[in-house]
Amino acid sequence: MKLRPKITLIDHFEKLTDPRVERTKDHKLIDIIVIALCAMICGADNFVAMETYGNSKYEWLKQFLELKNGIPSHDTFARVFARIDPNEFEQCFRDWVSSITELMPGEVINIDGKTVKHSVNKAEGKKAIHLVNAWASEQRLVLAQQKVHERTNEITAIPHLIKVLELNGCLVTIDAMGTQTDIAQLLHSKGADYCLALKGNQRGLFQEVQKVFNNAQKNEWIGIEHSFYRTIEKGHGRIETRRYWTFSASIMTRNTDKWAGLQSIGIVESVRRIGDKTTNSTRYYLNSFASDAEKLAMAVRRHWSIENNLHWVLDVAFNEDDCPVHKDNAPENLARLRQVSLNLLSQEKTAKIGVKNKRLKAAWDNKYLAKVLGI
Repeated sequence: MKLRPKITLIDHFEKLTDPRVERTKDHKLIDIIVIALCAMICGADNFVAMETYGNSKYEWLKQFLELKNGIPSHDTFARVFARIDPNEFEQCFRDWVSSITELMPGEVINIDGKTVKHSVNKAEGKKAIHLVNAWASEQRLVLAQQKVHERTNEITAIPHLIKVLELNGCLVTIDAMGTQTDIAQLLHSKGADYCLALKGNQRGLFQEVQKVFNNAQKNEWIGIEHSFYRTIEKGHGRIETRRYWTFSASIMTRNTDKWAGLQSIGIVESVRRIGDKTTNSTRYYLNSFASDAEKLAMAVRRHWSIENNLHWVLDVAFNEDDCPVHKDNAPENLARLRQVSLNLLSQEKTAKIGVKNKRLKAAWDNKYLAKVLGI
């Protein structure tokens, strides 16, 4: 009897519709996907590497895959991933993530976009794909992904992402592109709190918040009830002081009633000193939670985690930006396969090393790979 991974991931991806005609099916679709996943976990970043991995690990893979015609060629991997329906692939991914995680009340969910730079296809006039990700910062899990269509932007993709997620009781953070009244309304209707970056795309409100803050600072906040919090970080010759303020949105006069659930305005002032050089920045936020500067600090810091622990890891540990795959649906499907791999590696806690070294360990040690897969 063949061994079978005990995780639900395989069962979820077996639901995928096979895009091939019957006469071209030399390999089972689930075998192709599992080999590609194992190869991706172990450091393979392209289709040739997947074939090479499969041939090197044939005897091990044979323990739980059929492989009646051996290991698929790199051309087979390329054709299959170019033709798999990415929306169906994403649904399988979301169903799997939902089965392995439970979002707790107050959990911070970051939503942000990332361009896969080398997915551009100049011959076909296609731009590089841009993907919006939902990231559970505390659990370090990708929850879902939505492709931004070429003729639109993140404003249209973010609502699709929000609609498919269970966000009741969560705190959602989004950069200024997603600071829209419709998105605030959607989050509010889903039972989620929000912390939305406020910039010049909401010009009138942005200018009024700046004016209120500047006057409050000038008058030492006399007459304005507010919350304050400060952090100081030192290291590597750098000292960074961040000051956080929040105050009730009720003192604003410019159309704040259009923002469903809006309760407070947040300000973050950062002063960074490196040697003799000092830089300053001030950022503003719309919050659906009551005035609480420490909560604002937590939300803002957690939002940076999507850059540091997701986007940066995808580029450095998975070489996502250097991947030249651009045919049809392949760039989007490979991006999703990376996220499955990252989720699995992040959930494996016994090896106290980074994701890049976990990939190496999985490649060298079949027992460790089995642990990552849950076999």
